[in-house]
Amino acid sequence: QLQLAESGGDLVQPGGSLRLSCVTSQRVLDYYSIGWFRQAPGKEREGLSCIKGNDGSTIYADSVKGRFTISKDNARNTVYLQINNLGPEDGGTYYCGAAHWSSLRPADFLTWGQGTQVTVSS
Repeated sequence: QLQLAESGGDLVQPGGSLRLSCVTSQRVLDYYSIGWFRQAPGKEREGLSCIKGNDGSTIYADSVKGRFTISKDNARNTVYLQINNLGPEDGGTYYCGAAHWSSLRPADFLTWGQGTQVTVSS
């Protein structure tokens, strides 16, 4: 059963940092790739980063390289997204999803969590 649950969204000031969490099951973490996506109001869902279940390899969208870090904690069945130096463009609803392969394309993902809201404002 593919279930994911995001948390960690918050109101943060520009320049701040945030760590988002995506909790799932051990089976999902071992056999699926988990991706993080962002969707701003009126815009399409945008792929940010993805981590493979079997080897932990990662990919990032060019727009977030150097500021975003994806990682996973197998003991907690959790995938994290660390976001540094937040700017207004980072605001939106953040989703994690599960896919059979590493991807940043929303169409490749089988299921999504409910999302967590990030607002960047002073």
